[in-house]
Amino acid sequence: MKAKISNLSYAFGAFGNDVFYATLSTYFIVFVTTHLFKAGDSHMIFMITNLIAIIRISEVLIDPLIGNAIDRTVTPWGKFKPWVVAGGVISSLALLSLFTNLGGLNKTSPIIYLILFAILYLVMDIFYSFRDTGFWSMIPALSFDSRQREKIATGARIGSTIGANIVGVVIMPLVLFFSANKTNPNGDQQGWFWFAFLVASIGILSALAVGVGTHEIKSNLRQNKEKTTLSQVFKVLTKNDQLMWLALSYWFYGLGVNTLNSLQLYYFSYILGNTHGYTVLYSINTVVGLISVTLFPSLARKFNRKRLFYICILTMLAGIGVFSLARGSLAIVLLGAELFFIPQPLAFLVVLMIISDAVEYGQFKTGHRDEALTLSIRPLVDKLGGALSNWFVSLVAVLAGMTTGARMQDITGHEQLIFKICMFAFPAVMLLISVTIFAKKIWLTEDKHAEIVDKLEQLFTKEHAKQKVKSDSFVLKSPITGTLLSLKDISDPTFASEEMGYGFAIIPKSGKIYAPFSGIIKAVSPTKHYVILEKDNGLLLLIHVGLGTAKLDGTGFVSYVNSGDYVKAGDEILEFWDPVIKKAGLDDSVIVTIINSKKFKNCVLQQAYGSKIEKMETIFKLKAVENNEK
Repeated sequence: MKAKISNLSYAFGAFGNDVFYATLSTYFIVFVTTHLFKAGDSHMIFMITNLIAIIRISEVLIDPLIGNAIDRTVTPWGKFKPWVVAGGVISSLALLSLFTNLGGLNKTSPIIYLILFAILYLVMDIFYSFRDTGFWSMIPALSFDSRQREKIATGARIGSTIGANIVGVVIMPLVLFFSANKTNPNGDQQGWFWFAFLVASIGILSALAVGVGTHEIKSNLRQNKEKTTLSQVFKVLTKNDQLMWLALSYWFYGLGVNTLNSLQLYYFSYILGNTHGYTVLYSINTVVGLISVTLFPSLARKFNRKRLFYICILTMLAGIGVFSLARGSLAIVLLGAELFFIPQPLAFLVVLMIISDAVEYGQFKTGHRDEALTLSIRPLVDKLGGALSNWFVSLVAVLAGMTTGARMQDITGHEQLIFKICMFAFPAVMLLISVTIFAKKIWLTEDKHAEIVDKLEQLFTKEHAKQKVKSDSFVLKSPITGTLLSLKDISDPTFASEEMGYGFAIIPKSGKIYAPFSGIIKAVSPTKHYVILEKDNGLLLLIHVGLGTAKLDGTGFVSYVNSGDYVKAGDEILEFWDPVIKKAGLDDSVIVTIINSKKFKNCVLQQAYGSKIEKMETIFKLKAVENNEK
C-alpha cells in the first residue's frame, strides 16, 4: 500500500511539474505579448522578453550551484523533498504574481515594474530549478528495487506526458470562462490570471504530495556524491565528444521544436481563427503522447536508436510541410500538427538514452564516472533552447502584429507571410542542422555502448587483480542453480583464458542470482548483466550473466542492488529472463570469476564439472597466498 501511495504521489508530482513548465515555457510568453501591455507597445514587449531571455540564460549558470545545494542538504525528511516542496510553493506563487500587471505598474511606472518583474522572474526560475532538479533526482532515492523504480519512472512519464499536454487542452476554455470580456477570442487579463491561479494551485498541491506521499531511502552511496561545479560541467562536455555533439544536435532540435510548438496558439488564434481547434489538437496530443512513450522500447529494438531518430526527423519535416500547406483547413492542420508531434516523445527518449550511454563512454575515456554531471546536460540544453526560442517567439509576435488588441482580420498578408516563414521554415532548418550533426558525429550506438561496458568490466578486473586478502582460507558457493562448467568450455577467450580471474560457469536452470557471501556491492553494470561483490576479507567476485548480453541494454534483466549496498549471503541480487537471451541468439552461461584470484592458491574444486549444482552449494575451497598483502 505504501509503495502505491509513493508511486501515485510521484506521478502526481510529475504531472504538476510539467503543467507548470508547459505554462512557463509556452503560454506565459503568449500572455506577455497579447495581454500585458497597451496595443502597439512593442517597446515594452521587447524589454520584457529580452529580460526573460537574459535571466533564463544566466540562471543556467546557477544550475550547478543548485545541484550542490541539494547534494549538501541533510534533513529528517531527506535531501530532495524539502527542495521539491519549497521550490514548488515559492515558484508557483511567483508565477501567479507574474500573470498580473503588479497593480498597474506596467503602465504607471514601467521602470519599477521592470525591476519587480526581474526579481519575481528570477525567484520563480531559480526555485523552479530547485524543484525540477530535486524531483527528477529522487528516483534512485525512492527504492533499491529496479522493478519498483521502473514502476515509479513509468508513472512519472505518464504523469508528465498528461501534464505537458493537458494545459493545451484546457487553456483557452479556462481563460475564456474566467474572462470578463467574452467577445475577445483570446480572453482578457482576468481570465489569464485565474488560469495561472489553477496552475499555481496544481504546482503547490503536487509538490506537497511528493513531500508527504514519498519516502527517501538512506544509502551510504548517496551521501558520498561529488560536488558539482560549473567548471566540471564544461570539462565533462569537452572531454566527452559524444556528449558534446549530442548536446549541440539536441540544442538545434529543441530550438526548432519549441519554436513551432510555441507559435501554434498564435496560428490557431490569428491565422486559422479557431482557438477551439487548438483545444482539439492538444486533446489528441495527450493520447498520442502516451502511445508514443509506450511504443518506444519496441521501436528502438526494431530500428535501433539512430534510425529511429532519423525516422522521427523525417516524419516531423513531413508534418511541417503538411501544416504549412493547410490553407485554412482544420483537418489538414491537425494532420500536419500530429505528424510533427507524434515523433517528439520518441526523439526525446532517443536523446535521453544516448546521454545515459555517454556516462560509460566518458568513464572509459577519462577513467572517472561523471554520472550526475553527464545527465545534467539535457536540462541545461533545454533551458538554453527554451530561453532563445521564447525570445524568438516574442519577436515573431511583434513582427507579425500579433500583440495586445490584435484580431485575425487585423493581420495583413505580409505579416502572415513573415509569421509562416518563422513558424515553418525556421524550425525545418533547425531540424535539418540537428539531424546532420547527429548523422555525422554521433556513433555511440547500442552495440558500441555494449563494447564499452565490456571494456570497463575488463579494466576494473585488471585494476583490482592485485587487491589484498586478509584471511587464510575461504569457500566459494554457487550464486545460481544449474549445471557446472569449466571456464575452458566458455566460447569467450577472455574468460576461457582466465584473464578475468579463476572461476567456473553455470548453465542456468533459473534466472535468480544470489549473493554467495556477505559483502559490499562494488559495481553493477548499467545494463544489469553483471555485478561485482567484495567480501569483507578482500575477495572480489565477478558474476557475469551470458556472453554479449550488454547488447540487450538491460532488457530482460532486473537488479535488486546498487553499488555501495551491503548484502547478506543468500540475498537475491539479480534476476534475468532466460528466453530473452536465447531469443537474441546469445550464450546464457552465468560466469563466476575471482578477480583477485592470483592472491589464492590451492583452489580445490568440490564438485565435478557437468554435475547439477544448487544455489549456495560450495564449488571451491581456496587458500590465500602467504604474505599476499605485500
